[in-house]
Amino acid sequence: MKPQTVQEYISTFPAQIQERMLQLRALIIEHAPEASESISYGMPAYKTFGKPLIYFSAYEHHLGLYATPSGHQQFKEALSVYKQGKGSVQFPHHESLPLKLIADIIRFRVQENQTKYNSRK
Repeated sequence: MKPQTVQEYISTFPAQIQERMLQLRALIIEHAPEASESISYGMPAYKTFGKPLIYFSAYEHHLGLYATPSGHQQFKEALSVYKQGKGSVQFPHHESLPLKLIADIIRFRVQENQTKYNSRK
């Protein structure tokens, strides 16, 4: 059975990976307290102003962070030390999460979503 909540998703992984995901989740909640939380595309997903904000997922060797292409483009240089795909970045489990960088990405995406929302009014 597929997880229906973020907590259910996190609980399906080993303790060490759960700890990393809980750090990431706490960071999202801290910097985007108004974000709605759900499971989308089979992974934890957050929205602000009715638009996707950020997603994350866990794999055997890394956490994947999906901040849409704009979030990755804005922080291209800082993220260049990590393996990336279009709109995704991989944080290896054997390294500490770059919490300040992730917080900066979250704040950027919140602002971006807010700007888009305000321009529609």
